[in-house]
Amino acid sequence: MSQQPIILFDSGVGGTSILKELVELLPQENFIYLADSKNAPYGERTTRDIINLSVKNTELALSMQAKLIVVACNTATTNAISHLRLNYQLPFIGIEPAIKPAALHSEVRRIGVLATKGTLSSELFKQTSEAFTQGIDVIEVIGKGIVEAVEGGWTKDEKFIKQLEKQLQPFIHQSIDYLVLGCTHFPYIIPQLKHLLPSHVKIIDSGRAVAKQTEAVLRKNKLKTSSKTEGQVQVYTNADNVYHVKELVKEIHNVEVKQMDF
Repeated sequence: MSQQPIILFDSGVGGTSILKELVELLPQENFIYLADSKNAPYGERTTRDIINLSVKNTELALSMQAKLIVVACNTATTNAISHLRLNYQLPFIGIEPAIKPAALHSEVRRIGVLATKGTLSSELFKQTSEAFTQGIDVIEVIGKGIVEAVEGGWTKDEKFIKQLEKQLQPFIHQSIDYLVLGCTHFPYIIPQLKHLLPSHVKIIDSGRAVAKQTEAVLRKNKLKTSSKTEGQVQVYTNADNVYHVKELVKEIHNVEVKQMDF
């Protein structure tokens, strides 16, 4: 079973930011990534829709012999991972906004969270925020149009950057010193964020922490591969954006990108 793949799914291409971290930390593992782009963004959907889409992706992952599933989507994690863990036996790794390190290290006691509506309105996000932000002002902003820009490949367009600049104003006005990215699509706009925010603002995403947690769970469950050779990396998208996906993951060695209806 240790040779079976680790499978990730997301509401599109955003979770490839997590895939890159995993491949770097665990190069001998086999990975399959499922980009559910035709149903993106999950963040505007109802909880029931998000659960149903997560179940669909999980069933596909199981048919591909997954040994562990990474829910590489903040919205799917906060809305559906409890349901998945109750109904399936294999390990699940979720993605939550990295509120804890931001709250611990903030000197001004004001942090920002840029996330989807689905994440910010979820019970899991509320619980996480309450657990780690006592005495901290948390400025929450729903990132509108960011997922679509990453999916469409227009994050460098002037119109998008102007829209993004407007959305960031609450963080600037409140003088935050940490910005937490609450969506796996959002690391792809870090260059734009750094340009638009004051230089002292530190940006945190969850990618490296997720990779380390995945390795720990593999070891705990004795699922880590025994292979000494480089693993296979396959990416499947259910939208007509194969070229764009190839561009996003081109730094991954020997990655294979295909279109598949699911």
